[in-house]
Amino acid sequence: MLVWVIYDISDDRTRNRVAKRCKDYGLYRVQKSAFLGDLNRNELDSLALECKDLIEDTDSVFVFPVCDTCFKKIILIGEGFDKDMVCDNIVTKFF
Repeated sequence: MLVWVIYDISDDRTRNRVAKRCKDYGLYRVQKSAFLGDLNRNELDSLALECKDLIEDTDSVFVFPVCDTCFKKIILIGEGFDKDMVCDNIVTKFF
């Protein structure tokens, strides 16, 4: 399933650790604090638990599963990311 990981972390070191963890799971950085990629349910749960262990109480990490149908309905305004790199599906690019 497609998963968005979006975070708000104040400490640079902690933020870098969460970003590295997202990359380790094969997620693609689509903005400075946003990753997107394909994870199975076990990977999603593991990533969420690992992020919980990395962050402080004042930080936040959001892990949003998104179905393929909903992903195809994303409206992108401005410069975005290459959706083909994130999933195997051929999707319409929005400009």
